Amino acid sequence: MLFYGYNLCVMNTTSSSASRRVLLLTTAKTYRAQPFLEAAERLGLEVLKAIDMPGALAEFWNTPLGIDFADLEQATRAIVDLAYRQPFEAIVSVDDSGSLLAARASAALGLPHNSPDAAEAARNKHRMRTLLARGGVPVPDFKLFSTGDDPRQVAAQVEYPCVIKPLMLSGSRGVMRADDPDRFVAAVDRLKSLLLSLDPAPAPKSFLVERFIPGFEVALEGILDHGRLKVLALFDKPDPLDGPFFEETIYVTPSRLPHEVQSAIADCVASAAAALGLREGPMHAELRVNAAGPWIVEVAGRSIGGLCSRTLRFGSDASLEELILRQAFGLEIESLSRENRAGGVMMIPIPDTGLLRRVEGVPEAQAVPGIEEIQITAKLNYPIVPLPEGDSYLGFIFARGETPDQVEAALREAQRRLRFAIEPSIPLLAILPQV
Repeated sequence: MLFYGYNLCVMNTTSSSASRRVLLLTTAKTYRAQPFLEAAERLGLEVLKAIDMPGALAEFWNTPLGIDFADLEQATRAIVDLAYRQPFEAIVSVDDSGSLLAARASAALGLPHNSPDAAEAARNKHRMRTLLARGGVPVPDFKLFSTGDDPRQVAAQVEYPCVIKPLMLSGSRGVMRADDPDRFVAAVDRLKSLLLSLDPAPAPKSFLVERFIPGFEVALEGILDHGRLKVLALFDKPDPLDGPFFEETIYVTPSRLPHEVQSAIADCVASAAAALGLREGPMHAELRVNAAGPWIVEVAGRSIGGLCSRTLRFGSDASLEELILRQAFGLEIESLSRENRAGGVMMIPIPDTGLLRRVEGVPEAQAVPGIEEIQITAKLNYPIVPLPEGDSYLGFIFARGETPDQVEAALREAQRRLRFAIEPSIPLLAILPQV
């Protein structure tokens, strides 16, 4: 058969020579690789890793396979070539960065996965909104604009309050609320600077503007099996996310919402998956809920980000990553039931731009009843940047308790005891001699 120009009629990736191998698509900075490696070891799977980096750098760092995830044609070819040398039975992207490549390479090799079209729709916010609206899924009114447009003219065309979003970034990066034309122009200028810092090419960059949805937010973690959504957890987000930026902090599960509201949320997410064409594997959805019901904010064909999956355990202590790998290999899943205790995580927000010099109060925060672990992931003496330009957190606080209220209180008290010394950084131009 032919996929994307590759003749794979002699390929057999499910033969016994595969030795139960999985290819993980990952990045050098992600938090998500290690939980998958631990789950694979528990299942006795051999792991091959493809890392998003130039080949020359991969060779310098002694990385077996370094590929540019953005160059889909060449990256797919590299994965196909690897499959001939070391056959594997599944391709799993640990986060958004490799989800489209995983779909394309899986299609090329005849491995079960979401279609490339569905994977692309789950990454591109405008494509996602278009398909959701076409499928009758509740989404806010939206329009596509470009950084090449006159922001003052665009500001006169939108309704306020509105939200400005880049098409491809994740984790609320670049997402800003504007309540009037002046704030809109300022937000677009700020987004333009961010997008140019990531891609210096002078070509205009597209962005989305959508009506702000009032209400509270939740997150749903699920797994899709032949198009059927199985809800793994519903997280409450007790902190208001009303802008101007949308930095997430606390996730707590099980949800404290009434059963009928939870059912409506699950139905909305299932409809969203169908509208996008997502049928297999993990699914993470963000929603806002108000008197009109649930509204889709984002849908991703991957599992929850950061270290947040540590809050979830299933059956006899199986991790979320173990469930994902079991499904990818067609292995039996003992149980999708989450443990009985409540769990939660706080993503510690970055308050200011600068150099992180000291972290204090960790032992005191760790001593709060219910706190299981505190992971400070930001590096000392390195620059840190908050949202909307930043793409990370200071760290993560994990808690468990008998009730969601106890978990939330423990997380807030632990954060209160932490102290971060951030030294304002001096722009390089400010200390260079003036010519």
